[in-house]
Amino acid sequence: MKLSTKGRYGVAAMYDLALHRGEGPISLKSIASRQGISEHYLEQLMGTLRKAGYVKSVRGSQGGYALTKEPDQISVGDIIRAMEGPIAPVDCVLTDNDTATNDYCERAGSCVTRGVWAKVRDSINNVLDSISLADLCREEKVQGDEC
Repeated sequence: MKLSTKGRYGVAAMYDLALHRGEGPISLKSIASRQGISEHYLEQLMGTLRKAGYVKSVRGSQGGYALTKEPDQISVGDIIRAMEGPIAPVDCVLTDNDTATNDYCERAGSCVTRGVWAKVRDSINNVLDSISLADLCREEKVQGDEC
């Protein structure tokens, strides 16, 4: 499974917002500059994150974006799923439905390898869900910043 730039940059942008929380709305220009992301692309990503309920936008000359929740309440998994959709190495494990009515594979109920892919999916989700934006900020604490 490979994440697109959409997912990776979404996490980077959210990390930046968490790191600069308390400074008021953060402009796209400053996030783009610090994270090395195109401002135009970042605008698209923020639209997705806003629709998912993780950021809010503030208009005006001092406007920008801010988190809607505390950094410890947003996991990397939340962000990746908002940006990329469900996390699964193969389509047949997008749902837990392993009967003959699985929409992705007619052999889901009898597939020997499906259990392997479900374990991979669950492991990835468990890791991504165990890391919050606050955790990422704590790693940055070495340089003097903290969320």
